[in-house]
Amino acid sequence: AVVSTQSTGKKDMKMDMNMNKMYSSYLLLVAAFVLACSVSLSEGACGNYQPNWASLDSRPNPAWYNKVKFGIFVHWGVYSVPSWAPPTNVSAEWDPDRNPYAEWYWHESQRNITPTYQFNLENYGLDHPYQNFASQFKAELWEPNDWAKLFLDSGAKYVVLTSKHHEGFCLWPSTVSWNWNSVDIGPRRDIVGELTQAVRSVGLEMGLYYSLYEWYNPLYLSDPALYVQEIMLPQLRDIVNTYQPSVLWGDGCLDYPSYFWDTPNFLSWLFNQSPVCDKIVINDRWGNDTLWTHGGFFVAELGWPNPDTFRGHKWEECKGMAWSFGLNRMENSSHYWTPSMLVNRLVWIVSKGGNFLLDVGPTADGRIIPTMQTNLLAMGAWLKVNGEAIYDTYPWKVNNETTNTGVEVFYTYYNETGSTLYAHCTKWPGPVLTLSLPVPSSDSEITYLGLDAPPLKFTYAKDQGLQIQIPYLTVDELPALYVYVLKI
Repeated sequence: AVVSTQSTGKKDMKMDMNMNKMYSSYLLLVAAFVLACSVSLSEGACGNYQPNWASLDSRPNPAWYNKVKFGIFVHWGVYSVPSWAPPTNVSAEWDPDRNPYAEWYWHESQRNITPTYQFNLENYGLDHPYQNFASQFKAELWEPNDWAKLFLDSGAKYVVLTSKHHEGFCLWPSTVSWNWNSVDIGPRRDIVGELTQAVRSVGLEMGLYYSLYEWYNPLYLSDPALYVQEIMLPQLRDIVNTYQPSVLWGDGCLDYPSYFWDTPNFLSWLFNQSPVCDKIVINDRWGNDTLWTHGGFFVAELGWPNPDTFRGHKWEECKGMAWSFGLNRMENSSHYWTPSMLVNRLVWIVSKGGNFLLDVGPTADGRIIPTMQTNLLAMGAWLKVNGEAIYDTYPWKVNNETTNTGVEVFYTYYNETGSTLYAHCTKWPGPVLTLSLPVPSSDSEITYLGLDAPPLKFTYAKDQGLQIQIPYLTVDELPALYVYVLKI
């Protein structure tokens, strides 16, 4: 407050005017300082997370990630040129000498006990180093907008692209990866930049995978600590600052613990000062001490480990449509998961609180093969009908039950506007579906998702369970295939 005094002389009046001007200037300075502080807080400081796991793990995941449930993984790089690995049936046990991952081609072709070594020898010879494949990775048929449209039509809500896999080839113009990136050689395009723009243009979130290590980077092999400071950390900051991803998916961390990789310091910057500090989500692959222990979400790869061991922590399953993540030309229809298998897997994952990151491996020229497109479009058709039972839902108190007629039923739960339970039937339930777990209230209503019909009739008795009458439908009348969903 300004305290004014009576003044009878011109000198006193002049002094009062000067004091008022000084005070007004002071108020303006204070206001400017407060405004500057508020702008700084809103734009730059998302948190005050310290570079240790106790502090970093206290950061909650941004809400968007738990709502989306289904995303697309994209493995694309120089390995897409040979696109070869020994084919493996989806039910087979892992054999370390028959690595089914085509994206590991360079690594496996250096081991003379592997089928990949023999294939490489017979088809390319000893005088054809892996680096020669880079000029053949041309992406000449690639249309990023077509990819984005396909991903949107699949029902996915986010995309994660391999910005750099273990081979070290960067899909953006990294200044510390001269002549081993997609702008200097091969496609001559900023793949990360173009796909990021296309994906965001259709309303999906864009994320980036990044491998901490590089198998054969000379600096990594000779001085890994210097590699971390001169290659890895500059690249991580570069892709975050330039492309501002919503997901940062670390990998290639098993050689050393997180303190060696300096990832706690990096993540502290990511959560506090980076341009994506308010929306970024991270996984658990930041050192050999962090898997299934630290990070925003834990990763189950190809169903391992069992997510029941995650003790309620947010998790994500990633898998290819067959064994490989990168395209494997040796995989045929007997190796690929069917649309029914993939929809059932999505339901199983979401009922247990996870997200499903389903992979596509494009060809070296930039196409997504028809089998992969068919699977994605089938997922999208199912989600168009049943999406409300997947997106923005939570696990119920019990994940699933098997009825007395052998129908396995998985549950998801939505509770924003009222208590809504979804029962996902993995087989056609027949004329009457009997559920032992849900207990309806006096005003409960049960509908068949996607069916334009009155609510279903039901009865409930404690000793008989919830008995729901299912309408007789022809195949043409079914709203969706594979899994049949009731809304309770």
